[in-house]
Amino acid sequence: MAGLPGAARARSGSPATPPTLDGNFLCSPLGGLMGAQAVLGLLVWSLIAATTYHLHAAYGWVMFVSLFSWILTLLFFVTYLLQLQLKFYVIPWPLVLMIYNAVATVLYITAFVTCAAAVHPTSWRQWDYNRRAAASFFACLTMIIYGVSTFFSFRAWKGLGSNAATSQVSDHV
Repeated sequence: MAGLPGAARARSGSPATPPTLDGNFLCSPLGGLMGAQAVLGLLVWSLIAATTYHLHAAYGWVMFVSLFSWILTLLFFVTYLLQLQLKFYVIPWPLVLMIYNAVATVLYITAFVTCAAAVHPTSWRQWDYNRRAAASFFACLTMIIYGVSTFFSFRAWKGLGSNAATSQVSDHV
């Protein structure tokens, strides 16, 4: 788990130990990027939810992608913040995080293109146009942040030096 916060610390094999906050994770690149993903993803889905998105099928996809990604990002953020990944050492967390970020990047590419293509400046509701245009902008930013997170996750995963699962198991034993 080289490159991920909390990797150098000794792992506790006891499941009874309470989770502790990892302040170093918040200052790490992945922690900062996850925080940015959570904030920008919240902006995207709240801006779409504030419009009459249910009348347009394209915005249903944008809403699904943004809300689904936001929830999973919060779950990963809490997992790393509370160092729960150290309790589930069998799971190759760097690989899982890299795959998630790559999939979220692709999904956000489709959501951004869909959202941007569906914005019509001749909308009879000006506030819907403004919110949808802002959602397109923030979807683009979120897509970029997920892409950067994919890069850092890839670097952390490759920094293990071997297969992620065998490296974690042999590190623990």
